[in-house]
Amino acid sequence: MRTMNYQAPWWLPGGHAQTIWPALFAMRSEQSAPVYRRERWATPDADFIDVDFSEPCNTPARGLLVLFHGLEGSSASHYALAFADYARRSGLSYAVVHFRGCSGEVNRAPRAYHSGDFEEIDWILRRMRQRANQQGHAQLLAVGISLGGNALMRWAGELEVQASTMVQALAAVSAPLDLTASGKALGQGLNRYIYTPMFLRSMKPRALQRWQLHPGLFDCQRMRSARNLYEFDNVFTAPVHGFKDAFDYWQRASAKPHLQRIRVPSLLLNSANDPFIPAHSLPQPHEVSRQVTLWQPGQGGHVGYASGNWPAHLQAMTHAVGGFLCQHLAMAHTIAPDAEKIAVYG
Repeated sequence: MRTMNYQAPWWLPGGHAQTIWPALFAMRSEQSAPVYRRERWATPDADFIDVDFSEPCNTPARGLLVLFHGLEGSSASHYALAFADYARRSGLSYAVVHFRGCSGEVNRAPRAYHSGDFEEIDWILRRMRQRANQQGHAQLLAVGISLGGNALMRWAGELEVQASTMVQALAAVSAPLDLTASGKALGQGLNRYIYTPMFLRSMKPRALQRWQLHPGLFDCQRMRSARNLYEFDNVFTAPVHGFKDAFDYWQRASAKPHLQRIRVPSLLLNSANDPFIPAHSLPQPHEVSRQVTLWQPGQGGHVGYASGNWPAHLQAMTHAVGGFLCQHLAMAHTIAPDAEKIAVYG
């Protein structure tokens, strides 16, 4: 098993630079941006989600790659565009699932989305599996980014062997698998001045839109005055989605306690210098099942991994993660649920 032995460019020192630069300036693709075709899916609770699709050029697709974005992400996020380029080059159909409220239009139902939303993941992947079968794609792959990665792995742990009947392989990039550790980290040091305000600038208006549709859903004044993700989750995310408080949400939604139950080939890519995720909270080999591969390079930041000459590109990460996923296309019918676990460190 080849790992991702990532080394950041010399001009990107430290986890913050390796996080911020790729998101703002690194090249997403050597070709033109993907041409997405949007579909709106009605959900079982009379709401909707939007899914953006793209297809490989001039070749029948050999599978479908589904991406679940991170907190406040979308199909326009830097990593989504980079994976679109990888899918196009690799002959894969590609789908970016927008969590509720992230596609540019406020949703109708009271609920939004959260880090442990494995029920929503399950409904989406079952529909993707049915769609893939109908369109002749024998195989389905999925990758989750940050929040989406935790939710995806939470789903895999919850479904255990059943997950392997729906997808051939999974990957999570920079997933905060211990939400308590990550939630606390985002409220400390430089994080509270760099990333927390960035997230709250979009999360608060979306929560307010939901309150206007459903007055009294939560304490609007407390939400407006939230200064960090703990306070926001405590007043909005937790009560709206059935959790007692923020700590209850973080503990119950975290995928880390469920990683030993995963029975589908899965990759967890986390850098040791991720500003959002303390290195001490990363899973160790004894904490995951034999189907889980750990890549934990020393550098990379949070969903960063920029490579090459100025201004750098994102292809090293997408090709490494995509390579892990695609190797299981041919192996889809030969992997046993208890195949040997491989834990690899860059």
